[in-house]
Amino acid sequence: MAKSLFSHLYTANEAVAFLLEILVLVVLSAWGFSTGHGGAEAILLGLGMPALAAVVWGLFAAPRARFPLPLAGTLAVKAAVFAAAVAALAALGQPALAVALGLVLIVNTAVAVVFKPPPAASE
Repeated sequence: MAKSLFSHLYTANEAVAFLLEILVLVVLSAWGFSTGHGGAEAILLGLGMPALAAVVWGLFAAPRARFPLPLAGTLAVKAAVFAAAVAALAALGQPALAVALGLVLIVNTAVAVVFKPPPAASE
């Protein structure tokens, strides 16, 4: 039964992680659009920042990353993207939300690492 509980916890945490990753992209986009000084710059930053984060994530941190890294490397990439979003939220004048987002991201990532199921034995 304990295995089932941990399995359910991990699955629920992964769903929350996905929603948090979307939120990170939204925050980076909001920061970009608000930071840009006019049309083209605002569009470039507003679309470019989340696109850059998504590309870096897909290359190095996604479950099916193009260039998979050891756990420490994956966590470093995730930390960099998450830190950018937390800083962006603070720059948007939302320091309390930035701290809250940072804490939720840390807890979510820790739960994902601690409760990750072992790889299935290949037959």
